[in-house]
Amino acid sequence: LRALGCQVDAPPDPLTAQLAAAQLPPDGVCFAISHTGATRTTVDTARRARQAGATVVTLTSYARSPLSETSSQVLVAGGQDLVFGLETSASRIAHLAAVDAMTHLLMSLRPEIARRHLDLSADITADHAY
Repeated sequence: LRALGCQVDAPPDPLTAQLAAAQLPPDGVCFAISHTGATRTTVDTARRARQAGATVVTLTSYARSPLSETSSQVLVAGGQDLVFGLETSASRIAHLAAVDAMTHLLMSLRPEIARRHLDLSADITADHAY
């Protein structure tokens, strides 16, 4: 998202994530991803963003979950698999596809801004390849 020119923050620890979410402006967006939609730290962060007046967009494998209940918009991808362990891989692939689709949608909505920032990103990363 940063490469498309979006101002983003992805704090690595839950307390900082909650602080960042609580500081979002009313026109801000919190994009929360959780396979189960029941991970406490992710749900708490989304709730903080919602209390701040921001839009909360959720990507989860379960339409009914604590996270989806606090969200403005819910994207459901993946699902419950019957074989233990495979659900995490399947949901990650489905979630990656959903994020990729969302990225392309953002690019189509802001083509000039996206192109300018993607060119900048390509210029910066080109110096790090052999």
